[in-house]
Formats: sequence, C-alpha cells, structure tokens
Amino acid sequence: MPLQSHMQLISTDDHLIEHPGLWSDRLPKKFVDAGPRIIEKEMPKSIHAGDGGRKDGGTKLAEVWEYEGRIYPYIGLNAVAGKKPEEYGAEPTRYEDMIPGCYEPKARIADMDIDGVQATLSFPSFPRFAGTVFLEGKDKELALLSVQAWNDYVLDEWCPTAPDRLIPLVILPLWSVEDAVREVYRTAAKGARAISFPENPSPLGLPSFHTNHWDPVFTAVVETGLPLCVHFGTSGKAPITAPEAPMAVMTSLFGCNSMYATADLLFSPVFHNHPGLKFMLSEGGIGWVPYMLERMDAVWTKHRYYQNINQSARPSELFAKHIYGCFIEDEFGLANRHLVGIDNITWEGDYPHSDSNWPNSRKLVHDSMIDVPDEDVHKIVELNARKLLNFPRI
Repeated sequence: MPLQSHMQLISTDDHLIEHPGLWSDRLPKKFVDAGPRIIEKEMPKSIHAGDGGRKDGGTKLAEVWEYEGRIYPYIGLNAVAGKKPEEYGAEPTRYEDMIPGCYEPKARIADMDIDGVQATLSFPSFPRFAGTVFLEGKDKELALLSVQAWNDYVLDEWCPTAPDRLIPLVILPLWSVEDAVREVYRTAAKGARAISFPENPSPLGLPSFHTNHWDPVFTAVVETGLPLCVHFGTSGKAPITAPEAPMAVMTSLFGCNSMYATADLLFSPVFHNHPGLKFMLSEGGIGWVPYMLERMDAVWTKHRYYQNINQSARPSELFAKHIYGCFIEDEFGLANRHLVGIDNITWEGDYPHSDSNWPNSRKLVHDSMIDVPDEDVHKIVELNARKLLNFPRI
C-alpha cells in the first residue's frame, strides 16, 4: 500500500470559518460596534435553472460580516464540505447551512478523523486568506487589534483544542512594516508555525518584492523560522479573461497566480538578501513547476546580462532551496515529482472549500499514489510539511 498506516496525512491548506463572536469577544468595548460582527441582511438568492445554470431566486436572510459599516457576505463556496456539487453556489450563506467542522474546532477534529487527516493548517475566511480585509480599515488601531484578535483566537483557542493536529497560522498588519515585525515576534513566541502573506503585494497598493520595503519583515520571519504561505487569490487580482467569462474560467486559472508569484520571487532580490526564507505556494498545484522552471532558467541564461537580475544562481536552484508547492489532486505533478523536487512538495485538503475531497481524502491520496514509492509518499504526505512547519510528531 503506498499510503501506509504509519504515514500521517498533513494538509498544508485548509480554512476555518470564524465564529460570530471572535472579534466581539476580544476587542475593547469601544471598538465592538465598528469591529467585525455578524448581522442578518437580505441578500440575493439563486436557484438552479433547468439548463444546469442558476437563476434569480429572490432574496434570503443571510448572515454576513459587517466591519466599519461595510458588508462582507460569506461566499457559499467557502463552506460546502458535506454538500454535493449540484448544491454549490456563490450566494451568501448562514452558519446553520454549514457543518459544524467549518467553525468549531472539536467538530473539525471529528471531520479530520472521518477524512483520515492527522493535522491541518487553516487560513482565515472573513479577513481573506492573508488578512487583507484589514488593509481596508479606516481606523488602523482597530485594524491592528482585529489582526491580533484573529491571531490570538488561533493561538489561544482554535489550535490548543488539539495541539498535535491543528497547526497555527497567523496574519500580519500589512499596512505597517513596524507593526508587522512586532506581530511576527509576538505570535512566534506564542507558538505560530506559519504566516499568511500576499502572493503579490503590488495589486493591493503595497510595495513589491522588488523593493527593500519588506526586508525587516523577512528578517523577522527568518529569525523566527516561520515560512510565508502565499495562497492564490491573496493579491486580490483574479485571473479572469473577460467580463463575460463564467466563473469556471477564473477557477481553472487560479493556479496561474502561483506561477506569477514564483516568477516574481525568483527574479527578485528576496532570496539573495534573505537566504533562509521559505515560501509555500498554497493551493497552487505542482504540475506546472517543471515547465516554469525550465522557462525561467532559459530566460535567465539569455536575458540576465542587460537586466537587474542576480547573476549568481539559476531560478531552478533558488526554487529548490526556498519554495514549496502544495497540491490537492495533480496526477501530472506526481508523475513528474522529481522534476518539481521531491523535498518541495506537500499535500493539501482544502476543507471546507469546493476543491476539497472530504470525507474521502485519504482514500483518494492513496489511490493517486499507488505507483509512487513509499519513501516519496511519506515525504509528500507528512515529512516535508513537518520539516517546513517545524511541527514534529508529539
């Protein structure tokens, strides 16, 4: 059997749905009304049309987040574990429409047991995957406290429910390098194992990887030994071809954001200035990596002399030292795993999102690796993640 019983399945990309009191339980009283809170609001409701599409179904009373008077509805695809694909939709939803494992840590553990998953790293939902909702905050004191409240929930409540199974990931106040550095050290001291970071800061109005703006953050990250997880979509720039294109085009192309991030990072000064820095391409897949590295090496070979590009290392060499790929299902990537880098691959479950295979993850991973040697399987499903995240077995 390729996925043997002693191999523990670790997901490097899942998601938690924040419970309604996360911020109101933690923010100072003067900020509770302006801070993130759940309200009920009438929102459009869609229903299936006869041709397989969806049509207007009037309105429904949805539970949505309100922050500084702005409304942030949940998207249904963020919490579809336990539903059939025919029931998926992009309209706002309610907590009663989700299974409890989406937002309750003990129930999450039970769902992991059903799925055959030993440990999991979970990204935010309402704050977006890298906490970029708080970039929109008008009151930056409230925004900083809101970032810290999310981190404290993860570090003090969510993950302590099962410290050997729930891996702490935190977010940063991206508008302030000084505050971000302080939050790196604060959360690392409390047990953080990873940090979510934008795949491309530029579309968010932030300085790019090609500046020295982020150097203090990267220095702190290296000193604390935490990898940066760049989940696709964290740049806020979706890969869409035309306004009329269906959502399926964007969903199919989302992995391209990881390709963009890889090229951006490997041709930037980031890894040359911070040789201990590690990046994880969350939900980016791995099948594209061999071609992309081949292409970047060719560009580096022919075009580095007249550009501001480091001359000392090929992009493929930097990738092997600094970047980790993550996949859910990727037959081509597995078949070409040694061209990707067998030490640079991790598995992810994506619970409770629409790409998740819950409750059949372990079976599907087993079936997909039927021809993969045991040593490679163990690295992919467990050992690489434990090493990267400094998360040993207890």
